[in-house]
Amino acid sequence: MGSWAVIAQYGYAPDYNETTIIRRGLETKDQALEELRAALHTYRPAKGLREQWRQVYRFADLESYLVVIKGQVTEWKCTLRVAELISDSTDPTVAERA
Repeated sequence: MGSWAVIAQYGYAPDYNETTIIRRGLETKDQALEELRAALHTYRPAKGLREQWRQVYRFADLESYLVVIKGQVTEWKCTLRVAELISDSTDPTVAERA
């Protein structure tokens, strides 16, 4: 099983945050980044969201993005990024730092 995943993080109200795994089991970081970039233009938080427009902002690390979607009533924001499963990492320093 691959050790990379694409995740979405967003929140409602001040004390509630949600993390969704969009895709997991990817073998390499490059595959995860490819899936991430594809999700930027298609991922929606809910089926009922009627999208009027979408803006995508890239963070300086080039591995995470802020997606802003304007619906009919509200504006929705989420962060999409890649994540590595620590227990499967091929980099020995990853587990040590965690």
